[in-house]
Amino acid sequence: MESPWYRVNSFEHYKQLYSQSVENPDKFWGDVAESFRWRKKWDSVCEWDFNQANISWFKNGKLNITENCLDRHLSENGDKVALIWEPNDPKEKYIQWTYRELHNRVCRFANVLKENGCKKGDVVAIYMPMIPELTVAVLACARIGAVHSVVFAGFSAHALADRINDAQAKMVLTSDGLYRGLKEIPVKRVVDEALLICSSVSKVVVVQRTSWAVKMKPGRDVWLHEELDKVDSDCPAEPMDSEDMLFILYTSGSTGKPKGIVHTCGGYMVYADFSFRNVFQYDENDIYWCTADIGWVTGHTYIVYGPLLSGATTVMFEGVPTYPDPGRFWQICDKYGVNQFYTAPTAIRALMAQGDEHVLSYSLDSLKVIGTVGEPINEEAWYWYHVHVGKERCPVVDTWWQTETGGIMISALGDHGPHKPTYAGYPLPGIQPVLLDGEGNEFSDSDKEGYLAIKHPWPSMLRTTYGDHQRCINTYFSHYNGYYFTGDGAKRDENGMFRIIGRVDDVINVSGHRFGTAEIEDAINRNPQVAESAVVGYPHDIKGQGIYAYVIVRDRIDDDEVLRAEIVETVVEEIGKIAKPDKIQLVSGLPKTRSGKIMRRILRKVAEGDTTNLGDTSTLLDPKIVDEITEGAI
Repeated sequence: MESPWYRVNSFEHYKQLYSQSVENPDKFWGDVAESFRWRKKWDSVCEWDFNQANISWFKNGKLNITENCLDRHLSENGDKVALIWEPNDPKEKYIQWTYRELHNRVCRFANVLKENGCKKGDVVAIYMPMIPELTVAVLACARIGAVHSVVFAGFSAHALADRINDAQAKMVLTSDGLYRGLKEIPVKRVVDEALLICSSVSKVVVVQRTSWAVKMKPGRDVWLHEELDKVDSDCPAEPMDSEDMLFILYTSGSTGKPKGIVHTCGGYMVYADFSFRNVFQYDENDIYWCTADIGWVTGHTYIVYGPLLSGATTVMFEGVPTYPDPGRFWQICDKYGVNQFYTAPTAIRALMAQGDEHVLSYSLDSLKVIGTVGEPINEEAWYWYHVHVGKERCPVVDTWWQTETGGIMISALGDHGPHKPTYAGYPLPGIQPVLLDGEGNEFSDSDKEGYLAIKHPWPSMLRTTYGDHQRCINTYFSHYNGYYFTGDGAKRDENGMFRIIGRVDDVINVSGHRFGTAEIEDAINRNPQVAESAVVGYPHDIKGQGIYAYVIVRDRIDDDEVLRAEIVETVVEEIGKIAKPDKIQLVSGLPKTRSGKIMRRILRKVAEGDTTNLGDTSTLLDPKIVDEITEGAI
């Protein structure tokens, strides 16, 4: 597998490609797109109007993304391992499928979908654990032109029903149950409960994972293994327009109602491959592992589509980083000789808190690139990751992107270019970020915070919010005329490297001074007794906003007040007196979604003393933590 011309091979090469991509975006992306298999070439590369959120890439081009993920690799790399699946229980046998085997399974699953009434354009909800059939299900939908809507198999029945009803899904793909760490969850039962209030679903296909007894509704529910016996592996890929929907992925919205982010076939395909190759610097025969769940966009782009488009070997893990012990990630890295490892700062901090001995027990010699995703990584975690996991030789790619962007936007590209703790890095070729002041004016000052926006479209950007295009306009394109607004604050250093400060609503204004929550949390986390922290603003009579810190400690402590004083001292030392927390609440955990994102909306409500309307907490990893935080509020 020869690396394509658009894979960066040095920092100088990056600067050349970036310059080309900005000077003539249509030629740049058109040339990149030539690398793929198209049924029909496009009429125009890009047409766009940010004011109306109307964007199209490779207009009137015809393709099927699964032909590019699977079929085009078969002649030369059909026997290469495409997918390695590591089960929750390390004593259970792992699975590995070649590209030929994966192609066969995708075609057969696709035929099962068709035999059960699924057709091009139908929305299929997928509610499965991290088992290999989840990857197959996603690709099977894409094979026949059905739109997949993957819902994390840990969301409540209510949350699942909301997403099914919003998309009017015709079919649900699920499993009998799941294993995650010590937990055993009856997945099919959750689906049954959700479907009591969903009228659009006519078929449910169930994968046998646990062999638990489940209720099967006659005429609606079928077992996958029984349906597979009825079909063959001949399933020609459905020709799709470049702008046909590929998938809907729901993300939390400020209104509380999830937004269905829509991604389309052609542009998403081109950018998923482009960003994967460049950020992770994947080489022939490398083993790549992203620890995310396919229920999140990270799993879509960097477990399934990006690696398979690039002809890579991708690892998929069913379990959690601490089961059966906190060395599980590192055990898997050594087991398969993982070369590129991609995880979340939340996981890194959780493993840091367990002690260094769990990572020092493993060699990790195979690692070449290590990455983080989901939030800015604090400096202490960055150094721990760099030293103990990367052995001070692996570049840390601290990636910034969003569900809405479809792929990584700002990051180091392997070891091609400088790395700086807490700084994501430079924009990928083709990405044109700007910093705006409050009036929407671009500025280029270094170390000055502004609003992060993008001034030119890129292939994998969202096209709409499902069923409500006006919401898409209002949320992303109406704040600053002519820009896609990310909702994040950021700043650049003197060399142009970007540091993401955090969500704009996570910026605290203390006596006219603006502080990003990540900046204060980074200082708090420097205290050796602190495992993790989250900071929010709350109304303050004199300062406008005060700073409220929620702090998780590593071990039991003798004197809470001494620790609070030490934390204040650290923040004052790191940032200044103006940034010292007014209130510090010691907690055993934080309200997080299952992707690891801290629900600051809840923390702000508690800090403000308004606990009457905390909203739906059922989708949190541990809803009980909200009660503990509320009861212990200062």
